[in-house]
Amino acid sequence: MQLVRQKEKSAMKRHRSGVVVLAALLAAAVASGCAAETGGRGEGAPGGPAKPAAGQPGEAAPKAGPARALDTYAEALRKKQAARAVAAKKWGLAKTPLAAPEPPKVKPRITTRKGFEVRDDAGLPPVFTTVPTKEKIVFLTMDDGAEKDPELLRMMTELDIPYSAFLSDYVTNDDYGYFKKMQQRGVVISNHTLNHRYLPGLSYAEQKREICDQQEKILKHYGKRPTLFRPPYGNYNRDTLVVAKSCGITAVPLWSSEAFPDHMEWREWDRDLHPGDIVLTHFRGKEDWKGSMPDMIRRVMKTITDKGYAVAKLEDYV
Repeated sequence: MQLVRQKEKSAMKRHRSGVVVLAALLAAAVASGCAAETGGRGEGAPGGPAKPAAGQPGEAAPKAGPARALDTYAEALRKKQAARAVAAKKWGLAKTPLAAPEPPKVKPRITTRKGFEVRDDAGLPPVFTTVPTKEKIVFLTMDDGAEKDPELLRMMTELDIPYSAFLSDYVTNDDYGYFKKMQQRGVVISNHTLNHRYLPGLSYAEQKREICDQQEKILKHYGKRPTLFRPPYGNYNRDTLVVAKSCGITAVPLWSSEAFPDHMEWREWDRDLHPGDIVLTHFRGKEDWKGSMPDMIRRVMKTITDKGYAVAKLEDYV
């Protein structure tokens, strides 16, 4: 009888031992499954923090890539606008300039504005005053290069306002370095001819010298041959566009309005801004204007901002 009881006790011990081993194996399997689902970083993983279950108080789940990128962009934009607000106050702007939207991944198709065509213009660079877009943006462009105001460089850099420069060599050749500094701040240098002559009054060969020789001047001093060209006074003929295309020009942006330190001039009948409008101004100073270049920027930015527009970079769209 004692032997039977000992056998029963021994069997019970083996049974309990088996249960313990089975429970341990099940627990290990569950832990292994959790680790696989969390990439080895689940609760209790070596070196990993304990994560609360979904729906429980604690740290929120990390955002997916696109959401995280959007948050990063929004934070960068907030900081940029805060810095711009400080600069706007420093430079005496009436309001902080609005932030332009992200440029399109694909640039819009540009065509010649109706009424601006020349005969047989298929394949020639398009001539336009407005870029096709639904965004409330405009583009600021500056011509010639006579005035070389260092305050303009500082002001535009601190305000982070994009603009484009269309240069004529006869007024920039006394200080190429000024416009090199401008280029280093992100401004694209484009072609406005050698000597700012009335192109329709010139022969084909003369126009080629004015346009193509300026291409080479810009390449020499700024390292890149332009693709954008603006004819002096906005005047051109078919030869102008043929010549421009022959030396690398792909587009001819004119303008829909012009900015001065004390007023705006408008091409359109409604005397207003429109999405994608190109705004012209010049490198001028108090000798030619009723004010300085910073005065002009204050005036044009008040007009643009009051009307709910932001300034975008022309070369992001053309």
